[in-house]
Amino acid sequence: MAQITVRKLDDDVLETLKARAKANKRSTEAEIRELLEKSAREPNLERRSLLSLAGSAPSNRTVEEIVADIRALRDEWEDRG
Repeated sequence: MAQITVRKLDDDVLETLKARAKANKRSTEAEIRELLEKSAREPNLERRSLLSLAGSAPSNRTVEEIVADIRALRDEWEDRG
């Protein structure tokens, strides 16, 4: 399995991770691993964020224009891999 080192992590962040690990009855290492794995498995987080923002803003645009933009963004995301 791979290993990583995280440098220059704020002390407050580490303390928060330690507290979270304790609350979940895990080691700090296991807690961080769980968070990283969950984040890596989360598909389309960026897409969902953008769509939620788009849905909250008023627009003078037609449905067809919005659909075209969404399709263009989808193509860009798929090209990224």
